Amino acid sequence: MERAEKREFVASFNEVLNNTGVVVVAHYAGLSVAEMTAFRSQVRAAGGSVKVAKNRLVKLALQGTELEHIAGLFTGPTVIAYSDDPVAAAKATVAFAKTSNNLVVLGGALGTTNLNADGVKALAEMPSLDELRAKLVGMIQTPASRIAQVVNAPAGQLARVFGAYAKKDEAA
Repeated sequence: MERAEKREFVASFNEVLNNTGVVVVAHYAGLSVAEMTAFRSQVRAAGGSVKVAKNRLVKLALQGTELEHIAGLFTGPTVIAYSDDPVAAAKATVAFAKTSNNLVVLGGALGTTNLNADGVKALAEMPSLDELRAKLVGMIQTPASRIAQVVNAPAGQLARVFGAYAKKDEAA
C-alpha cells in the first residue's frame, strides 16, 4: 500500500468509525479463509461489517473519534467487527467465537464505553433493536379486551370480597 492509499484508508475508516454504534475487536490467528469468509457473511447478515487492517493504520483512524480509548486492543492479528446497531456486531462475533476456537474476542467499545471480553458477551445477550421493535409492536397489537381485563381485574376482586362479606353478614 502506498502512502496516498494509506492516507485515504485512514480518512475513510475514521469516518466509518465516527458513524458506528459498536466496535468489537478480536484475534483471528488460525482462522482459515473459509472460516473468515463465513465470519464475514455472518456479521454482514446481522447488519454489520468486518475489517482486517494493519494495527498502526487502525490506531491512526481511531484518533479523533470517541473510540480512541480502545487503541490498546490492537496488538497481533486483529479483526474489527462493527455495526450501526449497538448489538448486531457483538451478537454475530460472539456467536461465531462459540463455534470457532480460533476467534478470540478481546473487547470493544459502545460509544465512549470501553468493553472487555465479558462486556462484549453481555452486550451480545441483549435483544437487538429489531427484536425490541417486534416486542413493542406485539404489545401495541394486544387486543383492547385483554388490556381491559388486566385493568379491571383488581376491581373485580374487590367486588367479590365485598360480596363475600355481604353474604357472611346476611347469614349471621
